[in-house]
Amino acid sequence: MKKKIIPLVILLAIIAVVLVVVLKPGEKKESVPGLEDGVLTVAMECAYAPYNWAQPDDSNGAVPIKDSALYANGYDVMTAKAICEANGWKLEVLQLDWDSLIPAVQSGICDAVIAGQSMTSERMESVDFAGPYLYASIVCLTKKDSAFAGAKGISDLAGGTCTSQSGTIWYDSCLPQIKDAQIGMPAESAPAMLMAVASGTVDFVCTDMPTAQGALIAYPDLTILDFSGSGDDFNVSEEEINIGISVKKGNTTLKEAIDSCLKGKTADDFNALMAEAIKIQPLSE
Repeated sequence: MKKKIIPLVILLAIIAVVLVVVLKPGEKKESVPGLEDGVLTVAMECAYAPYNWAQPDDSNGAVPIKDSALYANGYDVMTAKAICEANGWKLEVLQLDWDSLIPAVQSGICDAVIAGQSMTSERMESVDFAGPYLYASIVCLTKKDSAFAGAKGISDLAGGTCTSQSGTIWYDSCLPQIKDAQIGMPAESAPAMLMAVASGTVDFVCTDMPTAQGALIAYPDLTILDFSGSGDDFNVSEEEINIGISVKKGNTTLKEAIDSCLKGKTADDFNALMAEAIKIQPLSE
């Protein structure tokens, strides 16, 4: 008995029908490396208000921190939730120290870092960045009764004692621009940095505007020194004030998925969301 031979034209038509059935309109045709389980694992400090913080309950939309009894919230969490909602992913937050964030995304411990990172060329040697998801200007914080409280430019900060958080452009790039600045050891975290100026250990600290605005809620005796437009400001590049989301180098699919959620967002949109985060941070209550 002879085998029936299916004509090539009919065979191709059958394949086409199968593909149409399997790849229904609207379904994703390209999987995202690392997200086969549909969970986006995002690392952050959970100690860097108003970007991110830890709290004891799920109020104001906070999400559980992996392997912890605490919950994470803040601007970074709000951003991560929006990205996950747009892509149909579940969000998992991982709490890590600042210096562990980039190694974590490099090694695959997390899929992305959303933690107020500046999109510097140095960091881009290690990771890829989606974004920006915020534009953050550089300012200083000092006590209201400090000799530096009336400073109109960085020249007026000459000779002052100061510090900032370790591994940031504030410490590595901005403070050295102040003439004769007595730069102390870097603080291990944002809270430690703020405590240094609030306690009088240093005359002032350098940080970004959102961090400074959040700090005033916890430390009302501090004041912000904003030198923008003075002609005597910190010399920083766009890459240093553009805040981005880092992903593993070469993971273009994830980068593009995140960028698609941020596309069309303006500085006003980002600032409005940051204002919400500042309003609900624990120390504002």
